Amino acid sequence: MELLECVLEIDDIDAFVSQLGEIGERHDVTIQAFDASYVAGRAHLEHAVELADRAIARGENIARDRAVEILLYAAGRRQIDDALEMGVGEGRHRAVILVDGSSTGNGGVREGKAAAALETLGELDAVVRTEPTLEPRDEATLCAFFEITDAEREATDASLAALVRERVVLLEVDK
Repeated sequence: MELLECVLEIDDIDAFVSQLGEIGERHDVTIQAFDASYVAGRAHLEHAVELADRAIARGENIARDRAVEILLYAAGRRQIDDALEMGVGEGRHRAVILVDGSSTGNGGVREGKAAAALETLGELDAVVRTEPTLEPRDEATLCAFFEITDAEREATDASLAALVRERVVLLEVDK
């Protein structure tokens, strides 16, 4: 899994999503873009990919598209419309774009394809600039989106990122 941390300026979300799909098909990878405010770090997305792939392998996936299944797990939501809040929209966003060359359908990682797709993504007009966007975390947004209360945070010594990953796992339980 590769990540492109960047600032996006999206004029037409449908065209942008279409470009991501075309790049994904050309390089035989899965691509999903997230608003960085909703991502609790690399491990959050790695865990979402792992759980989405496991659901697909078991035939228990919610979405037909792997990128959407990853989005559902990253958001910890069963409803696509609810999970889309975690995605990007028109306008300027601090974003992270996930590129994953693994697939449950062919038995392994397609080496080098994710890196090649990542290079292509960096050339999109929507990418204003690359910069670290996963740090610092927007704790207020993460707590609100994942419904993590102050009382819950006070009751544990777990990090906010760990609590978010727990919400991702709970989607598996809610099925």
